[in-house]
Amino acid sequence: MTCYFRHLQQIFKKAGIEVTSENKRDIDRLIHSIAGVGYKNCPVTWKQVKCRIAEDEEGFISKLREAWNNAPRRNEKGN
Repeated sequence: MTCYFRHLQQIFKKAGIEVTSENKRDIDRLIHSIAGVGYKNCPVTWKQVKCRIAEDEEGFISKLREAWNNAPRRNEKGN
């Protein structure tokens, strides 16, 4: 899980997403969903993410931002 996050720091910043230990798993699940890859399959997910960013970085950022803003937060306090 999150094996590729270190490569996505600028993407997260542009999307307005602050990665924390509490929300990493939720973000990871969203990225897997956007990439169309089953959860916890890091190598295939990272390959898809790289391709999508290379083809349309702003589009990927937009999808990630939208998914994050619309996602229920399981790991936030009170949830």
